[in-house]
Amino acid sequence: MSPIKDLFLSYDAVNAERVFSESDILTGTLSLTLSKDTRVKAIFVKVKGDARVKWTEGSGEDSTTYSAHIRYFKLKEYLLAESGKGTALSKGVHLFKFTFQIPHGDMPSSFKGKHGSIVYMLEAKVMRSWRWPSKVQAEFNLASNVLRYFGLTAMCPQGGSVEKKMGVFSKSVVQLHAVMNRKVCSPGDSFSVVATIHNPSSKTIKPKCGVYQEIVYRVKGSHKTCVERLCRMVGDAIVPNSDKTVFWQINVPPNAIYTMINCDIVSVIYYVKVYLDISFAFDPEVVLPLVVIPATFAQLEPGEVERGPSDSDFPPSAYSAEYNKGS
Repeated sequence: MSPIKDLFLSYDAVNAERVFSESDILTGTLSLTLSKDTRVKAIFVKVKGDARVKWTEGSGEDSTTYSAHIRYFKLKEYLLAESGKGTALSKGVHLFKFTFQIPHGDMPSSFKGKHGSIVYMLEAKVMRSWRWPSKVQAEFNLASNVLRYFGLTAMCPQGGSVEKKMGVFSKSVVQLHAVMNRKVCSPGDSFSVVATIHNPSSKTIKPKCGVYQEIVYRVKGSHKTCVERLCRMVGDAIVPNSDKTVFWQINVPPNAIYTMINCDIVSVIYYVKVYLDISFAFDPEVVLPLVVIPATFAQLEPGEVERGPSDSDFPPSAYSAEYNKGS
């Protein structure tokens, strides 16, 4: 029977979200409880970051599996130095402190999806002679500040316009202009979308707005794309020969994955699509990128990102909202 009654690995939080970033100091404790005096060969703890993707296409003999792995870093620290005869530890509780500095560099945020994951892990092992090592693991969340590496203003326009000619012989041109008051949000935040519609046609138009998450998994020249509509909002119908301004207030899901565009094998982006539902016609649409970041990075340096007006500048929505998961 193993003398190791309990082996527990913990780490200290650096902020309220318990989220780390590149170059942060990671400190923690390994707790080892022994039921009797025991000779231990060595004790060490490792910290590592790995990205993996895998998916299969086809079936049977025609199936093809795509997989890729990236290791971002691996560090190791001995808590009890290895020796030939080992070190005698007394019965009871033993606490071992450790400290790592997460490497500098452009590392992606923690992520878990249908076809892949990015995991940052602490792992400790207690080595004894002629015994299998005892092991314990603890994951921690790392969030990459994408604003640090990318020009967000150029990447994310806050507004857009589109026109649609109604029929080959018609001179009527439906116009849609949409603008967001924020293009950078954290999970749980809200933002506003304003759509201005000019409808000189003889058709009734229904304005709609949706928030989409797009995850792309990549292996060399192949890729797998997963798109999910997180919410949908529908405005009142716009009758022929009229203009209308529509206001929507949208909440970012509290469990939203952070935007990720700095990993070679998986990416996560968000966008808002405002479109006009027109019977028997192509639906004109405006697509506006949205960046989701941790609240830790929400306080930006002056000039780092341009913001639109605050939510208070928009009047309350007079339109019905439908939040539908999926399509």
